[in-house]
Amino acid sequence: MAHVDPLPRDAVPEFRERFEHYEATRGFVPNSIRTMARRPSIARAFMDLNRAVLYEGTVPEELKMLISLVASQAAGCRYCQAHMANLSSIYRASDAKIAAVWDFMTSPLFSDAERAALHLAYKASLLPNEAEETDFTALRDHFDDGQIVEIVATVALFGYLNRWNDTMATELESHPADVADRALQGVGWEAGKHR
Repeated sequence: MAHVDPLPRDAVPEFRERFEHYEATRGFVPNSIRTMARRPSIARAFMDLNRAVLYEGTVPEELKMLISLVASQAAGCRYCQAHMANLSSIYRASDAKIAAVWDFMTSPLFSDAERAALHLAYKASLLPNEAEETDFTALRDHFDDGQIVEIVATVALFGYLNRWNDTMATELESHPADVADRALQGVGWEAGKHR
């Protein structure tokens, strides 16, 4: 059970366009953002940062979504795992690739560039952070400095979201729960406290 209930969509009319965008692209409005909306400045700043980090730049959105999924796995946030399985699917990652993200280092579904990015995401999401110079050396084989900034920004964004949703026990919406149940069934995924 969530510690703070999300606001109804119509309680924050200033977010109508953003909420319509989420509904159109994801099929729902995230409860996490509807909860943040109790402080509109926090929700607005988050939505702006989310858009800049995940949807701008030259790193493919599919990879950013998979980076976010690995970061959420390392942090243990089931809410974000379900959301990022959903967004990975929206950005054309197959269910097989989404499920294989738990074995990205050995799965043939991932390129060396993807492995380098996912490896950094995993290590940087652990506490304490285990990212090392060798991780950045591996990234530089495939990405320029601007793209490395995008990758680290994606990991950092999910550091915030993982803490937010796991602490708040944000209730998982049915659509991402269905995608996670479908795509992650073989890896033991469950919603936990987010149901």
